Amino acid sequence: MSGERLILASKSAARRSMLQNAGVAFEARAADVDEAAIKAVSTDLDPIALAVRLAQAKALAVSSDDPDAWVLGSDQTLAFDGGLVSKAVSMAAARDRLKAMRGKTHTLHSGAALATKGEIVWSGADTARMRMRDFSDAFLDAYLAAEGEALLSCVGSYRLEGLGSQLFEAVEGDFFTVLGLPLWPVLAELRRAGVIVS
Repeated sequence: MSGERLILASKSAARRSMLQNAGVAFEARAADVDEAAIKAVSTDLDPIALAVRLAQAKALAVSSDDPDAWVLGSDQTLAFDGGLVSKAVSMAAARDRLKAMRGKTHTLHSGAALATKGEIVWSGADTARMRMRDFSDAFLDAYLAAEGEALLSCVGSYRLEGLGSQLFEAVEGDFFTVLGLPLWPVLAELRRAGVIVS
């Protein structure tokens, strides 16, 4: 095993699980960044570049507190109907969001960035296209009741690794990208940096 320390700058259970399942040793630490403020000053960026910028901000925030560690930041943006979708603020908003996306396609962009000594040394992104099926209102209500307020922490108001898989009829792209981390490029960079064994 490598002697390098890795910090995941995220509180996402899905991201933690991906790294754990891949056998990567790390500690998780939430990044203290104002995502709304970053989005407000990043209107010139497309959704992919915004996902990367948010990931970089998270990596830098934690790296500034622990410069000797390698810090992995990650974030995700959802583009739908010509705009960006943010996390729903209530279950009613989540229901409205899912009704709007029903029978349509949206894209998820997962960005990642690796920092050390307070500097970004790598960043990248991957995209998945998600096509929702034309589910019934009855299914939607049952889904919302089963998943509950945990959906408010998910940008699309769904978790593909759970009951949310039934919302879709097709996904084009990598499953890890959908979960919130472009895992293959991240693992390649961690190997290149010597954080994990090559």
